[in-house]
Amino acid sequence: MNDCDILVIGSGAAGLTAALALAETRRVTVLAKGSLTGGSTAWAQGGIAAVLDAGDTFDNHIRDTMVAGAGLNRRETVEFVIERAPHAIDRLVELGVPFNRQSGDLHLTREGGHSHRRIVHVDDATGWAVQDALLKAAEAHPNIALLPGQACIDLITGRNQQTFSGSGRVWGAYALDEASGKVVAHVARATVLATGGAGRVYQFSTAPRGATGDGIAMAWRAGCRVANMEMMQFHPTCLYNLEVKNFLITEAVRGEGGHLLHPETGHRYMVDYDAERMELAPRDIVARANDDQIKRYGLDYVHLDISHLPPEFVRRHFPTIHEKLAGLGIDMTREPIPVVPAQHYTCGGVLIGLNARTDLPGLWAAGECTESGLHGANRLASNSLLECFVFGEAAARDIAECWDRLDDPPPIREWDESRVTDSDEEVVIKQNWTEIRRMMWNYVGIVRTTKRLERAQHRIELLAQEIEDYYGSFRVTTDLIELRNLHQCADLIVRSALRRHESRGLHFTLDYPETLPKAHDTVLIP
Repeated sequence: MNDCDILVIGSGAAGLTAALALAETRRVTVLAKGSLTGGSTAWAQGGIAAVLDAGDTFDNHIRDTMVAGAGLNRRETVEFVIERAPHAIDRLVELGVPFNRQSGDLHLTREGGHSHRRIVHVDDATGWAVQDALLKAAEAHPNIALLPGQACIDLITGRNQQTFSGSGRVWGAYALDEASGKVVAHVARATVLATGGAGRVYQFSTAPRGATGDGIAMAWRAGCRVANMEMMQFHPTCLYNLEVKNFLITEAVRGEGGHLLHPETGHRYMVDYDAERMELAPRDIVARANDDQIKRYGLDYVHLDISHLPPEFVRRHFPTIHEKLAGLGIDMTREPIPVVPAQHYTCGGVLIGLNARTDLPGLWAAGECTESGLHGANRLASNSLLECFVFGEAAARDIAECWDRLDDPPPIREWDESRVTDSDEEVVIKQNWTEIRRMMWNYVGIVRTTKRLERAQHRIELLAQEIEDYYGSFRVTTDLIELRNLHQCADLIVRSALRRHESRGLHFTLDYPETLPKAHDTVLIP
């Protein structure tokens, strides 16, 4: 058993921001599944949205966010986050993030859905620079213990106390230590979920391997409400390559002048879908346009072309992408890039307030695993890292303010492994994992129908008992933990999609193509 003051589950931007703020006065343990840099933060290419230009305003950024979110955003959350963006950038500069500059000022780029240049960035690898700076600060802090290779199984609640209380109060989490194969109870007064999204529910995704919805599934099983899980964002431009299946071509390529073209005719087709904004339309519109072109004309991919701009400009702005593509035999300064849509971001998740509290006492959450009200029906580009910083700090602030009212943990039961054995049928995990991801891509993708959603729901129900029987009979592995969580998140996504009888933002259904006059959240209650 591992005891600490505060347990943070996740070592990305949200988790490390919370940990650094809390470690000033408390002992913090940070758990990471796999490596400490294995989450989505390190993969973020584009940048961080903030109002820093003299010609820009908070109202502009708020309006752009609300328009992209198709009115489903909670305005108080949008204002709360955007007004704190400049402070978040200042804090990152203090930590040593080497943002690009021009004549001494931060260089700002523009991305789809934004009315102004407001994206601060580190070339085209902003996430890696942010992850590196936060991790170095955490590693240097004496009050922070960083534990990689910890796959969380479930939250510890009242039912896990030695004397069962029936309470939904959270006291930490059980996690599989991947090195020893033992399950450890990490017990804490306060727990922060910062586990990222559920992108790997889909066959094609830009998310890292570990984005299996662990925090969302654990919170749901413990008793938290989740909201808007049907709002899964598909990025319009993922590299089409038979060997490299999840390399993102950042929004900024279009922001800096890239064109989307039909690969056979060369037609710049966005004029047919959004003549005013073209390639700078919000992601849901561009992703559906790409999907429509591919399906209508029987294509494998469409083209994203920035080769009409000076080669030096392209190499200077997109060094990481240029190098990666060059290694695959594609020179983006001279030829177009083959791209397809792919799942990119989970806009729904665990319901939280402005203080990052969930429904359960002792449990806070921040980042992609949450539904804070910021993104609504479609996340505006480069608002994701921003949300992590703002709500990571909000969670830390609220925990600090209510610390004296938080009880010490009661005696907690150790994990019982006496009834389980090692499995000799791990092919079941691989089969079910593959079936879920393929089914979600085909039936619950960019364009949906009620019939496809019902087919998906039927298959999810068939798999439920098989997965639970397997989970109850064999010793847990990371793959089994992830399969259980993938299945749970797939169920939440499909149930949410079936409840929304309209098309709004990322949820587009042929059976209900119109948008209702008033926006309502889809809230599921355990």
